[in-house]
Amino acid sequence: MTGGFDLRALLSERGAERYELHARYLNHQLPRMLHTIGFDKVYERAEGAHFWDADGVDHLDMLAGFGVMGLGRHHPVVRQALHDVLDAQLADLTRFDCQPLPGLLAEKLLTHSPHLDRVFFGNSGTEAVETALKFARYATGRPRVLYCAHAFHGLTTGSLSVNGEQGFREGFEPLLPDTEIALGDLDALERELRKGDVAAFVVEPIQGKGVHEAPPGFLRGAQELLHRHGALLVADEVQTGLGRTGDFYAYQHEEGVEPDLVCVAKALSGGYVPVGATLGKDWIFKKVYSSMDRVLVHSASFGSNAQAMAAGLAVLSVMEDEGTVAHARRIGDLLAGRLRELVPRYELLHEIRGRGLMIGIEFGRPSSLGLRGRWTMLQAARKGLFAQMVVVPLLQRHRILTQVSGDHLEVIKLIPPLVIDEADVDRFVTAFTAVMDDAHGGGGLMWDFGKTLVKQAVAQR
Repeated sequence: MTGGFDLRALLSERGAERYELHARYLNHQLPRMLHTIGFDKVYERAEGAHFWDADGVDHLDMLAGFGVMGLGRHHPVVRQALHDVLDAQLADLTRFDCQPLPGLLAEKLLTHSPHLDRVFFGNSGTEAVETALKFARYATGRPRVLYCAHAFHGLTTGSLSVNGEQGFREGFEPLLPDTEIALGDLDALERELRKGDVAAFVVEPIQGKGVHEAPPGFLRGAQELLHRHGALLVADEVQTGLGRTGDFYAYQHEEGVEPDLVCVAKALSGGYVPVGATLGKDWIFKKVYSSMDRVLVHSASFGSNAQAMAAGLAVLSVMEDEGTVAHARRIGDLLAGRLRELVPRYELLHEIRGRGLMIGIEFGRPSSLGLRGRWTMLQAARKGLFAQMVVVPLLQRHRILTQVSGDHLEVIKLIPPLVIDEADVDRFVTAFTAVMDDAHGGGGLMWDFGKTLVKQAVAQR
C-alpha cells in the first residue's frame, strides 16, 4: 500500500456497485443486456477453466473471455512471471534502448512460426491486423485489401474496413478501399486480383462468426493466386492461433500454406496484459523500415512492454511444457465427437463443426409440427433467439458460461480454455443434453423465456 491507496479495501467497499458504475460511466447498454438475459452475475474469483460467484458456487467457462484465457485464469507460471518482472524494476519503455524481453519473445514465437522472420508487438488483435494492413499496402505499393464475407478482424477503422459484418460497419463508413469475397471462392479472388491494385487478402482460417472453416485447398489456392499477382496472404490467427484448433496455428492444418503476415493476440497475453503481434517475412519488414529515417514509421507506445513480454514468454513456455496444443486437439476431438452423437437424437440440432477447442453448435428448423411452429415464431421475431434460449439455461441452471457466435445466428461457439479436461467435457455434454431434452419437450421454462425474448425483439423494432 502506497499513499493511502488500498485496492482490496476499495473493492470490498464498492465492488457491489459494479453494474451501477458501468451503467453510469461506461457502455450503458452492456448492463442492460446482461440484466435482460440473466447474465448479471457477480463472480468473485477464478482459476483455470472455472470461476466462483459471490455464494462460492462453481461455474464452468466455455467462453475463455472470447479466447483470451487460453491457459485458463491465473495460471501459476504466468502469475509468477509477472511478479518477477515487476520485482525486477526494469528500465522499461525508455524508447531509446533495446530491452531483452521483446527479442526473446519474438525468438520464441518464431520457433513456432516456420517461414516467418520478424515480429512487431502491439497491444491487441485489432492492432495486429492494422499493422498487417499497413505493412502489406506499403510493401506492395497497392491500396486495396480483400476480405471474406462474415469475417471479423477487429473494430478500429482499418480492421473495420475488412470486417464482413455490416452491423459493425454501419455509421462508420466510408472506410478503406477494400472488397469482400465469399470464403472459399477462388474465382472471385482471381477476378479481383486481375485488377492489379490488390495489396493483400486477409483471412481467418476458421471464421469466428459461425465457426466456418476455409474449404480444403482454399488457403493454398489463394496463396498461389496472390503471389502470382504480386499480393500477400495475411492470416488472422488472433482467435485461432496458439493451439486453439489443435495446431499452433489454424493455417497449419493445410499443407503448403505459408502466409506472408500472421496476426496473433488474445491467448498470448496469458489473460493478464494486452498484447498483439504481427509476424512477417523479412523482406516486408525491411521494406517498411527501409532507413534510419523510418525507424519509427510504425510503432506503439506500449508495444513490447516488459509485463506483456513476460506474460507471452511464460505462456509459450507453459504450452511447451504441458503439451497444450496436443491436449487441445485430443479434448476437442472428444467434445466434438460426444456432441455429434447427439445430432440424430435432436431435430433442433443441425450440425457440430470446427477444429480442436473451437466448436460451433448450429441449430436448425425442426421437422415435427409442434416444434416447427415454435421455431417459426422465434425466427419471425429475430433470428438467433433459439441459440440464446440455449445459452441462458446453460448458465442459469447448469452454471456453464457460453455465448452465441454472432448476431442473427443460430450457432453457439465453444472456445473454452485449452486446459479443460474430460470431467469438464462430461459436465458440458450432460448439461447440454438436459437443455436439449427440455427444448424438445415442447414446453416449460425454456419456451417461456423464448416468449419473453420474442416480446423484447418485437418491441425493439
